[in-house]
Amino acid sequence: MTNRQKNPLLYKIIRAIFYALFMIVYHPKIVNKAFIPREGRAVLAGNHKHALDPILVDCCTNRTVHTLAKKELHDGAFGWLFRGVGTIPVDLHAAHNPAALDQSVEYLKNDCIINVSPEAKRNYTDQILLPFKYGAVVMAKRAQSSIIPYAITGEYRFRSRNLQIKYGEPLDVANLTVEEANTLLYNTIRDMLTQEMDTQGNQPVDKADVVTVDENIENQPADKANIDAEDGYMRNQPADKADVDTGEEYIGE
Repeated sequence: MTNRQKNPLLYKIIRAIFYALFMIVYHPKIVNKAFIPREGRAVLAGNHKHALDPILVDCCTNRTVHTLAKKELHDGAFGWLFRGVGTIPVDLHAAHNPAALDQSVEYLKNDCIINVSPEAKRNYTDQILLPFKYGAVVMAKRAQSSIIPYAITGEYRFRSRNLQIKYGEPLDVANLTVEEANTLLYNTIRDMLTQEMDTQGNQPVDKADVVTVDENIENQPADKANIDAEDGYMRNQPADKADVDTGEEYIGE
């Protein structure tokens, strides 16, 4: 991996522009960004409520963040831009994405930061979280990396008074099974979201929405063939037309 790939100049320029715009337009509150390490590898994982979420994450650190993005963005007219800032392409329509997983692990082993949404797509439902995919915990375990959970709450509105991203303490999943690690990550982010929503009072939390892990997480024990496969946990559900048409851009498992 070249130094440019780890610390692309284009990324720094784009980040500086978006940081200024975000602070002026949305005025987000960033909490506990000190949990993001100043050096070394880390997987950032959180909920996905808006297309601008990855940019908000980028604004939280001066380090280069490599975000998983749908393959169509890399193949389109602005593909040079997405490739230049170091995003990782994911094929939404493929049953497996071994290349995306392998590239993420490679970045991590070179002490980079990966941003991934375990929900695998934007959440348009009334539930707090969509079921989690396994990619975030698998890449963390393979690269021996910690996972930094985050919760995004509030609205992307001009001079928003409630837009916030809050980071939690790093999660060590090295000694957990994939299923245990995924459950821990899900519960951690769910609890962070519930706490912030209750505090802000701007998004009422209905008891029915705060479901148990068994009800709302796709972590049924995988068979040995899937666990042993290199791409066993980078499986994407085919995106429906609504997702594609509404800019379901940043997706990973």
